Amino acid sequence: MSQDDVLPESAQITEDHAAGAAETLEPTPETERPAAAPTGALAEATRKAEENWEKFVRAQAEMDNLRRRAEKDVQDARKFAIEKFARELLTVVDSLELGLQAATGDNPEIGKLREGMELTLKQLLAALEKANVRPIDPEGEKFNPELHQAMAMQPSDTAAPNTVIKVFQKGYLLNERLLRPAMVVIAQAQPQAAPRIDEQA
Repeated sequence: MSQDDVLPESAQITEDHAAGAAETLEPTPETERPAAAPTGALAEATRKAEENWEKFVRAQAEMDNLRRRAEKDVQDARKFAIEKFARELLTVVDSLELGLQAATGDNPEIGKLREGMELTLKQLLAALEKANVRPIDPEGEKFNPELHQAMAMQPSDTAAPNTVIKVFQKGYLLNERLLRPAMVVIAQAQPQAAPRIDEQA
């Protein structure tokens, strides 16, 4: 046995440690697998986070819409709370106006009656105006089917076609909402006269 074949014990231990370290540093399939796993988990977590964010955004939008609808309903309830009551008062207004039309003549008693009815009508209309109830009296205006109801059509030499020439009954608005349409007569276009034979020649 030569001297080179016999190594000191410390040298053998060093070689054993080096060999072990080399084995530890060598990549193996078992040590490579965990590196891919966190990437997949991160992608899944990102996807779930995006889904949850979209759900949150949709839920927030729905809540905002519900809040706006609720606010509008409350505002409408305040603005139109007297709608039914106002409709009932309109019949009183109509009766007073018809009474004034009928109260004609030189009799002093009729004059006093007329004066009292005019005062009552004026006070009633003022109360309605404070509640944002406004009359629609479209005589001379262009016919508007959203606000007027045509009761008849009449030929007219003085008014343009489709113009209101008479109001049977006034209409009324409550805060720009139609309580009832105005009942009107509208002008009809004059029929064209047939040309005479001598004019054709």
